[in-house]
Amino acid sequence: MSIELQPPGARRPAPPPQPLPDPRIPGLTADFVWGTATSAYQIEGAVDADGRTPSIWDTFSHTPGAIDNDDHGDVACDHYHRMPDDVALLAGLGLDAYRFSLSWPRVQPGGSGPANAKGLDFYDRLVDELLARGITPWATLYHWDLPQELEDRGGWPARDTALRFADYAEIAAARLGDRVRHWITLNEPFCSAMLGYHVGCHAPGRQDFQAAVRAVHHLHLAHGLAVQRIRSVAPASAQVGITLNPAQVYAASEDPADRAAARSADGMGARIYLDPVLRGEYPRDVVEELARHGVTLPVEPDDLADIAQPLDFLGVNYYFSDVVAAGEEPERTRRVPQPDRPVTAMPWEVFPQGMTDLLTRISRDYPGIPLYVTENGAAFDDGACDADEGGRVQDHHRTAYLADHLAAVGRAREAGADVRGFFAWSLMDNFEWAYGYDKRFGIVHVDYRTQRRTPKQSALWLRDAASVNRGK
Repeated sequence: MSIELQPPGARRPAPPPQPLPDPRIPGLTADFVWGTATSAYQIEGAVDADGRTPSIWDTFSHTPGAIDNDDHGDVACDHYHRMPDDVALLAGLGLDAYRFSLSWPRVQPGGSGPANAKGLDFYDRLVDELLARGITPWATLYHWDLPQELEDRGGWPARDTALRFADYAEIAAARLGDRVRHWITLNEPFCSAMLGYHVGCHAPGRQDFQAAVRAVHHLHLAHGLAVQRIRSVAPASAQVGITLNPAQVYAASEDPADRAAARSADGMGARIYLDPVLRGEYPRDVVEELARHGVTLPVEPDDLADIAQPLDFLGVNYYFSDVVAAGEEPERTRRVPQPDRPVTAMPWEVFPQGMTDLLTRISRDYPGIPLYVTENGAAFDDGACDADEGGRVQDHHRTAYLADHLAAVGRAREAGADVRGFFAWSLMDNFEWAYGYDKRFGIVHVDYRTQRRTPKQSALWLRDAASVNRGK
């Protein structure tokens, strides 16, 4: 299929062309997986169609002041109604794989009870469309859209939510497992727990550290129980993993206090998620630090065995790194900005070397687990991007960002990290959670008034990079 390249609305005259990064990436071999990713609430819309019930993000996004500009996901990219065209667009980019998430309240309204046939039918059609176009589906079961009814009964701080998630995982795998080989249980449990229940900037918007720590454990338990359920109904060829966003933290100096601060930040941002899943234990120093705050993890007998199920891969999401120093109290940390680093529109500091360091660190500390970069990308002000005479959206910053981070993956592979693929975030501009629609991560521009899709320069560069590095 040829991709129609039209500018997304009126634009200023195009600037002089800038040289594109070299699409040849040292360290990436022909078997490396090239993909892109989305999540259900961010793109689907149709929030009350065909039996879907509200999620915590429906509720939170309609809370006045919770989201920038009071935006919400009611329509988003209208992917629910435009899915075949979106898959055709994706096929035109020539990528190998597409990571999407299932909407729990679309598949199992209310989070318990029988499956919703019409909701599952949508994902049936999506999977079939992908396979017909030669694209491998990667299904994520949970990308933050907890059914509101389960939140009303306690949410992730309640143990029962983990049990309900296992039921939902079995429903999805039983229906799609004959065609979906790659399964991701959870996306970034750190964000679900800490941003949702401690900081409160994500749904459900609670601010209770004890509840957040309980949520951490029950998300882990949900993952482990789901792995078992998936394997009980899917073919033996099923590949099952989890996606984490472990912090890559550097001490601001060699001062022992700064090094202790970095260790603490690494414990709460990385090891509290990696260790239970891959080692079957919580880090002792993290447990001790939580105890100093009067907080305990609600671990019951056999939980850690259930959590530490053998996995086929680990998904790693990377956007930025942090440099930290000791705060006012020994157990506190403070972030130290690095003014020499460029920033994205978020504004997150751009530091590709952090991705190399993170991937090599995980491979060193947790040997034997294949890695996939399941998200990496950047928001930039696409309002300042112009279209050239061919109608292409010139997002030079994003193109360079992706090229630099793919090179960082290549360096990690050359250093011995078993990294097998890369999924650009995101296929298209979408609802960026608390930031609403102002922050654009897409390699495809979406005009939210008309729903017109326009591949950006970054999408076309990624298409060429995938082709060149495969040797085609």
